[in-house]
Amino acid sequence: MEQNNPIEASLKRLNGCRFNTETQPERLRQEWLREIIGKEYANVEVKPPKQTCLFNDMQIYPLLNGIRFSPIRSNPIQLERLPAEPTAISQDCYFAVLLLSGSYKLEQGGRETFLRPGEMTIYDATEPHKITLPDPFSKLIISVPRAQFEKEFQNLNQLTATKISSRNQAGNNHTLTQLCDGIHRMDKSSFLGYSLPVLEMIKESLIERGGLQRDISSLKALSLFRVQQYIQTHLENENLCAEDISQGVRLSIRYINELFQHQNTSLMRFLTEKRLERSQHYLSNAFFSDLSITDIALRCGFKNFSHFSRVFKETYLYSPRAYRQMMMSN
Repeated sequence: MEQNNPIEASLKRLNGCRFNTETQPERLRQEWLREIIGKEYANVEVKPPKQTCLFNDMQIYPLLNGIRFSPIRSNPIQLERLPAEPTAISQDCYFAVLLLSGSYKLEQGGRETFLRPGEMTIYDATEPHKITLPDPFSKLIISVPRAQFEKEFQNLNQLTATKISSRNQAGNNHTLTQLCDGIHRMDKSSFLGYSLPVLEMIKESLIERGGLQRDISSLKALSLFRVQQYIQTHLENENLCAEDISQGVRLSIRYINELFQHQNTSLMRFLTEKRLERSQHYLSNAFFSDLSITDIALRCGFKNFSHFSRVFKETYLYSPRAYRQMMMSN
């Protein structure tokens, strides 16, 4: 069943939850959605256009340190947070919004910003705001507890309802979009590993938006994470090379090599290590027992079987075939 329903499988695996208006009778959907948004995000008035059927589908996945990752799809809608005290501690958050499709208008603090797909903004869930989405849309909300920003930002209220970006924004947004697309294939450990990098991406954008400089070590750590994640998601490409990776993450080859030198390894050595780790996973898991060893080599980006067999044995002390037999007999 889980293979046939990847969303439900990922919700279970990652401790997520899902709310969809289609589970409710049409006449109850508006009030139901208002209650759900009030419970999970902020107390708002929900105003769908009269001529459009109300549809909203939201998934919520918890990361570490109270951060939550929420892909949302919806028909046109307007949300308005009126002056009122938050009714739940979970509402004491800032929401970073990445628009994936459609159009988006945010008003808060006397400012307004308009997003196109691929652009990001941030707002305070506890303060009055108005969100207008006039077309069917999809977006990503990253909910960050206020305490995560307290040490670095004293003037965050001046950055809400502004378009935030950074020098690496195209790469950052690509990473977030990849995470959104790949969440249904991730194990819990891999997903939780995004907690700090996601927060760093948002902080990087806010600091540069406010005209401040960021500690270079944090930027390098974030850049390294982006490169590593790009490699992980393109391992099956047997022709993956430094030029492809450089273009994919929008960083120079020289800079990428410097990042890996600080890790006492190299870019291509890291690529081979990750391919071997994935092949080891396939060979030790009964779920993939129908795959031939050649198929596994190809799935992990090895185009030369002899090379795969040699480097696998150097790493795991057994040939791929012997390793699989040993693991399956345990």
